[in-house]
Amino acid sequence: MRGVGFVKQQLHSAPGVLPRALSGSGQHAALSLSALPRALGASGRHTALSLRILLCALGLVACNDEEGAGTPPPIEEPKPDAGPAEPTPDAGPEEPPPPPRHDVVEAGEERPGGDTSLTPSSASTAFKRPAPNLTLERRAEFFTGEAVFEADWLPAPNTTADRDGLGPLFHSISCLACHVRNGRGRPPEEGEIANTLLVRLSVPGADAHGGPLPEPTYGDQLQPRGITSVPAEGQARMHWTEVAGTFADGTPYSLAAPELLLTDLAYGPLSPDTRTSARVAQPLIGLGLLAAVPEATWLEWADPDDTNGDGISGRPNRVWSRREGRAVLGRFGWKANQPDLEHQNAAALLGDLGLTSALFPDETCTETQTACLAAPKGGTPEVSERQTRALDFYTHLLAVPTRERVDAPEVLAGKAVFHRVGCASCHRPSLTTGTLEGYPELSGQRIWPYTDGLLHDLGDALADGREDFLATGREWRTPPLWSLGRTRLVSGHTRLLHDGRARSPLEAILWHGGEAEAAREAVRNLTQSERDALRAFLDSL
Repeated sequence: MRGVGFVKQQLHSAPGVLPRALSGSGQHAALSLSALPRALGASGRHTALSLRILLCALGLVACNDEEGAGTPPPIEEPKPDAGPAEPTPDAGPEEPPPPPRHDVVEAGEERPGGDTSLTPSSASTAFKRPAPNLTLERRAEFFTGEAVFEADWLPAPNTTADRDGLGPLFHSISCLACHVRNGRGRPPEEGEIANTLLVRLSVPGADAHGGPLPEPTYGDQLQPRGITSVPAEGQARMHWTEVAGTFADGTPYSLAAPELLLTDLAYGPLSPDTRTSARVAQPLIGLGLLAAVPEATWLEWADPDDTNGDGISGRPNRVWSRREGRAVLGRFGWKANQPDLEHQNAAALLGDLGLTSALFPDETCTETQTACLAAPKGGTPEVSERQTRALDFYTHLLAVPTRERVDAPEVLAGKAVFHRVGCASCHRPSLTTGTLEGYPELSGQRIWPYTDGLLHDLGDALADGREDFLATGREWRTPPLWSLGRTRLVSGHTRLLHDGRARSPLEAILWHGGEAEAAREAVRNLTQSERDALRAFLDSL
C-alpha cells in the first residue's frame, strides 16, 4: 500500500493543495477535504485509504501500517434533543468485598517478633538470646539480668550477700529452675512430685484491692520446700484419667484429665472452702513486646457483652498496681493478673523463691507458721533494686525465634483451617506495638503473637473455680502461640494449657469449651487431612 511517505511526496509535488483544501469552512470545508484524495491521485477504493493516510501524516488520527486497517469512523450527525435521560434503575447495595485469603504468606509473619526476631543457632538457646536490635552497650545490662535470672539463691545468712535470703518457704532456688531454658513447665507424671508446676490457693472473697483472698494457714501459694528448721508446706501430685473421644470421621482420641492431689500438709488441713489452681511456668520470649502493645489495642478487641453476636466475649482484667496505687489493665499471667513485667517478676521472686523486693517487701509467712516468721532474713529487701532492674530488662528483651516453613503448602492450608474454624477470633495473629519508655527496640514493631490479651470463658472442663481480680473461675487469658512448635526442642515435652494437661496442640483445642466450643466442634468435624494441615501450621509457629 501507499503509506505516509507517499502522501508527503504528493503534497510536496502539489503545492497549494493542502491550503486550498483546508481553506473552506462549514460545509465547504468538508467538500474541500473530500477533494484531497483526487488531488493526490487517488480514485475508487483508494480514496478513503488515501484520506486516512493523509490524516495520519497530519497527526489527526492514529496510524496503522497494516493492509486493510479500515476507514475512520463516519462523523455522526447531531441527534435531535430527546429530552431528559431516563433515570438509571437502582442497582441495589454494592457487593461486599471478598473475604481475606489466609492460605497465603503475609508480609513479616516469618519474623513474629519484628526486629527482635532471631534465627536460633541451637534448641538449647532458642529462647535465651538477646533481641538482635539491642545495641552492644545495652547488651551488658541484658547479661546482667540473665545472671540474676539464672542465679541459685541461698538461705541467709551467707557469705554471698548478693544472693542470700532464699525462703524461708519457697518453691525453687532460681527462676531458671521452673523456666527451664526459658521454656514451659510441665505437670508431674503419675507418682511424681510437682517441680515446674505450682499451686495457687485462696478462699472465697477478695482482698482490699480486689485480688484473691489467701488461704489463712498456707497463704496464696503452696510451698513445697523450706530452709533448715522450717518445714515445707506440702507437695502437689497429679492423678491422671484417660477420657476417650471421637472425631466426626470416626477417628478416636484420648484426653488426660488431671486430678490435683495435695499431700504431706505440714501445718494442718486446708480451709474446707479452699480454691486451688495448678499452674505451669510459661515461656519467656516476647514478653517485652506484649508490654509495649498500647492498652487501646487490647481494649478495642474487648466485647464483654458479645455485641457482635459471634459468641466471643473477651474482656480485660483490671488488677492492682503497687507502683501506681490504682487498678490498671492486667497483661501477664494465666489470668492476666499482673499489670507489667516489674510486678510479674517481683511477685515471682516472692512467691516462688521467698525473696523480698522494694515492690513486695514482706515475707509470705502466715501467723501460724512460727518457724518461718523466726527465720533469718537476707536483708531489707533481699533483692536489690539494681538486681530487679536488670531482671526486668532481661525479660523485656529476649528475642523471639523466627518461623520456619511459612510458605510450605500444608502450613498455608493449615493456616486457612485455623482461621476458618474460628481459632483466630481469640488467638489474633498480628498487631503493632506502641512506644514503651526505656525500650526503643520494642517500639513500633509489627508482631505475630497470636493472642488478644483478653480473658475468655473456656467452659467447665478447664475451670479452676478460683477468681483473680475480675477473672472468674472459668476465664483464662489467651496465651500467645508464637514458637509453639519449638516446645519439644526447648522444654523436652509438648504439654500445654494452664496445668499442662494437654499433650499436644490438638488436645489443647479439644479441651476448650465455653466461648471456644464452636471452634472445638469445628475441629472435631475436620477431615484427617485438614487436621494434619492444622497440626503443620501450629508446629510452624
